[in-house]
Order: sequence, then C-alpha cells, then structure tokens
Amino acid sequence: MVEAKRAPPTRWTPVLFLAQQIINAATVACVYGLLALGYTLVYAILGQINLAMGELTMIGAMVTAIAGAGLGMAGWATWPPALLGVLVLVIGFTAVQGWTMDRLVFRRLRGVRGHTPLIVAVGLSIAYQEGVRLLHGARDWWPAPVLTQRFDLASDGAFTVTALTAQLAILALTGGLYAALWGIMRHTAFGRAHRACTDDIAAAELVGVDVNRTVAATFAIGGGLAAAAGAVIALYYGGVNFFTGYLIGFKALAAAVVGGIGSVPGAMLGGALLGLVETFWSAYFALAYKDIVAFGLLTLFLIFRPQGLLGQARGRGD
Repeated sequence: MVEAKRAPPTRWTPVLFLAQQIINAATVACVYGLLALGYTLVYAILGQINLAMGELTMIGAMVTAIAGAGLGMAGWATWPPALLGVLVLVIGFTAVQGWTMDRLVFRRLRGVRGHTPLIVAVGLSIAYQEGVRLLHGARDWWPAPVLTQRFDLASDGAFTVTALTAQLAILALTGGLYAALWGIMRHTAFGRAHRACTDDIAAAELVGVDVNRTVAATFAIGGGLAAAAGAVIALYYGGVNFFTGYLIGFKALAAAVVGGIGSVPGAMLGGALLGLVETFWSAYFALAYKDIVAFGLLTLFLIFRPQGLLGQARGRGD
C-alpha cells in the first residue's frame, strides 16, 4: 500500500497549529481551574491554604478509574448515562471526604495561628497518599478511553484542527460546574454566609451565621470540585496512581495564586493562563522544562504581583 503524501505547509498551517494548541490548552485549564477553585474557596473564608486538596483530586481520579474499570467489564464504559452516574458518585464521595476533613481535622484548628494548619495539611496529604498506596498499590490505573469521536474543525491540507468529544464534554462539565458555583455563591443562603465569613468571620458569627456549618460546606464544595478535576484526569489522561494529586495540586495552587487566591473568577483565570503557558511551551519548546516554566510563572507573580491578577493587595487582619 502506497502511503499518501502530506500536502506541503501553507501560510495557514502555523495559524491552524496555534488553534489546535488553544483547544488542547482548554482541557488542561479546566483541570487546573476546578482544583484552583477548591483552594480559593477555603482560603477566602479561613485565610489558610489546604495543601491536602490535591489528594482529594487523587481520590476522585482513583475512584473514577476503579469505577471506569467496572463499567468496562460490564460493557458500559462508553454509555454516557453510566459515565454521568460515575461522575455524580465521585463528586459526592469526595465532597463527603472534604466535609470530613474539616470536621475531624481543621475545625479543631480554628483560631490557631502560625504554621500549624499548614503543617497539619502536609501531614494529612502524606497520610492520604500512603493510605491509597497501601490499599491499591503503587501501580498506575488506566481506564479505557471514552468519548473518543474526533471532529475535524479546519484544515489546509497540511494540518487539520481536531477536537475530541471528550474535550467538548470536559468544557461543558467545567462550564456547568462554574455556573452552578456562581449561582450558589450569589443566590443561596450558603453563598451569603460564605461572603459574610469572607468579609469578617468573627462579625459573621456575632450576627448569627453558623460559621462551622459554612466552613464545612465550603470544604465539601471544594472537595467536589477537586473530584471533578480528578475524574477528568482519569478518563482523559489516564495513568492514575497514589501520587497523582501531588504535582497537580501544587500547579493548581500556583494557578490560584496567579489568578488571585480568594477570587473565584481569578481561580478560573489562573487555571486558563497556566494551561495556556504549559501547552504552548510543550508545543513549541522542550517538554522537559514544562514544570519549570509553570513554577517560574508562580515565582514571578509572587515577586512582582503577589495579590495575583484579580486579587486585592491587602493584608489580613485576623
């Protein structure tokens, strides 16, 4: 069989290649943005960074991978309602993990100053990693690829811009979760309580806001968002193990800081920016330096604009 020759590049080929990288970056941005939202919601209300948030992503990814393997054995791995059911299960399970994390650990640290909450979060992160390693081993889990239908969007004969059904589903999922979060924060009693606690948690308690309940719900929502990011990692990228949440967690934290930690729109903006930087660097330069560039971007923001793109340059009075 004679292999068909590829058409020579045209003046549109670089433009199409650029468009393809933007599509690829959108998926990465969704992962970082969802997890960055979890970080920023907790920080906004407590002024603390929960470094164990990445491990909630790992748990979400592991549960998704295991459930996906079960669906594959049953022949339902590509059935959209089954995938949606797995997603609901994973988000609910990890939201309970987030609530439990606050109820058993962080609630006991209310009012504790210094680095104690941060050190506790590091210990909790390691405990989650080792617990999953002992329970499931150190092997990678590779769920069967899903939603792999490919759409050709544009072509000049030399290069074709494509998108997978999975990429479109990830964008729809992220957009839906962000819209739901916006609605919750703007139009529910929890949202009003969260904003009150963000402004002044002591004053909010004085006027009758149930601070413990609000913080626990915040941890639960953050856990659910982290789980959604983990589900995307498991189903789209694969290769899930007990260490999955470590680097992803720190990168999402970098995205939250770049966007302005404490700002919900800033978390999504930071995730989009970090996703674009990583994807474009991987496409045009050496892939091995991708993580250096990501954390280099964080370093630059911490030096020149520590409040982030949408954050407020102010100190905390608590």
